[in-house]
Amino acid sequence: MIVRPSAPFFALATLVSAACAPPSHIGGAPSAAPSPSVEWTAQKATGAGATFNSDEMQRATRGASVPADLATRMDRLTIADVVDLALGNSPQTRNTWAQARAAAAAYGSARGHFLPSLELDGTGGPSKAISFNNSVLPATRSAFTTSLNLSYVLLDFGQRGGAMAAAHEALFAADLTHNATVQTVVLQAEGSYFSYQASRGLFDAADAAVATAEANLAAADRRHEVGLATIADVLQARTALAQSRLNSQTAGGNVQAARAQLALALGLAANARFDAEPDTGLAPVLQLTANIDSVIARAVRDRPDVAAARALARQSQAQVRQARSAALPSITLGANEGNVQSSSSALAGNTYALTFGVSIPLFSGLSKEYDIVTAQENAAAAASRAEQTRLVAIAQVFTSYYALQTATLRVSTSAELLTSAVQSEEVARGRYAEGVGNILDLLTAQSALADARAQSVLSRWTWYASLAQLSHDAGVLGTRGEPNISLTPVPPGRP
Repeated sequence: MIVRPSAPFFALATLVSAACAPPSHIGGAPSAAPSPSVEWTAQKATGAGATFNSDEMQRATRGASVPADLATRMDRLTIADVVDLALGNSPQTRNTWAQARAAAAAYGSARGHFLPSLELDGTGGPSKAISFNNSVLPATRSAFTTSLNLSYVLLDFGQRGGAMAAAHEALFAADLTHNATVQTVVLQAEGSYFSYQASRGLFDAADAAVATAEANLAAADRRHEVGLATIADVLQARTALAQSRLNSQTAGGNVQAARAQLALALGLAANARFDAEPDTGLAPVLQLTANIDSVIARAVRDRPDVAAARALARQSQAQVRQARSAALPSITLGANEGNVQSSSSALAGNTYALTFGVSIPLFSGLSKEYDIVTAQENAAAAASRAEQTRLVAIAQVFTSYYALQTATLRVSTSAELLTSAVQSEEVARGRYAEGVGNILDLLTAQSALADARAQSVLSRWTWYASLAQLSHDAGVLGTRGEPNISLTPVPPGRP
């Protein structure tokens, strides 16, 4: 059996095959992010296609991995390394990335409905005809028919357009949801890193408090030996030392717990060999240059989850258009080219046909009318969700904006507190050693110094965490952990 379709059909088949492939770009932008750990961007750029090959499937299902450039310095990870590892191993970003690529393929499918459909059919076999009159055709014969069928919808009053618009907005929503997930993973990684560094700082502060308590106990012993202090002073100093050691042991346990949470954020086992590079510097005393209204306006405009909610609202509106079009007539064009091979020459030959069709929905049990109402109510619900998302974003930005301002004030105040506490403890210890102070003043100063050290550590890492939170809430947190928020040093003498 030989099929010889005409040249135009070959050209049309090639066009249909190419056009229906999942789009790698939409409007000059990649249809999805090039990898799970990268944000999608609407700007014109090169990107990967919308296929999901076997290598990527294996990458999505295997365990955590460490880039080669990090394998040699896993014991001194920087915050950029922490973010890089978290993004590379996050199942959350792989999930949203796959969903975005699926949405890109769905958009390609919806766009393909604007093209003709082409089918090749083949039927045949032996047959026997029963006739009551003399026929020129043999009663027993065989025939094989091959046909190439073309079908194209000329007019459907916007049903295909509505479906494509809905798929287009769903794609944007999926890409923006991926961006929001990337920023959330970055925030989680940074939060775990800051918590781990803070726990190590608190452990160091607790160790310093032990050293201070040991020095105070030694001073009490010396005074007791020379008869300038009672045994009560020594016992109180020993109690303070035991309490300091207990606090140090607790702080040490908190370090390991924070390390486990950091490992979880990195996608590593808690007992894996890694560590963050020590960072014991001071937090920069910086303040925001932008006012609250401009930060909120930026978040409403650029924050990925807010933009995704708007895209879903537009998708629902497009689905209303699609539902309305389903209740309207449609006009189709059809073409057919066939070839019949038969044992009877009278039945063999080529066939050609050109058809026009009109489909007018008359009654469907009111299902199409209810579909329209359903789509309209879903659109109203999506618009309400978009508005709720916008209001939540504004509230979060407002909260994190003033939390950062408070954290900035606490950095300055805790620095002053630490300086004062150090001087107070030194004076109290000197007075006690000289015999003009009492043990209560010394222990009070010791406790105040330990608290000041802890406040200094907490205020520093709380400031970094507050900056990251504001960057996330404003929708500008970078994939390397950069806050992307303009800061300026606080002028001297200004709180």
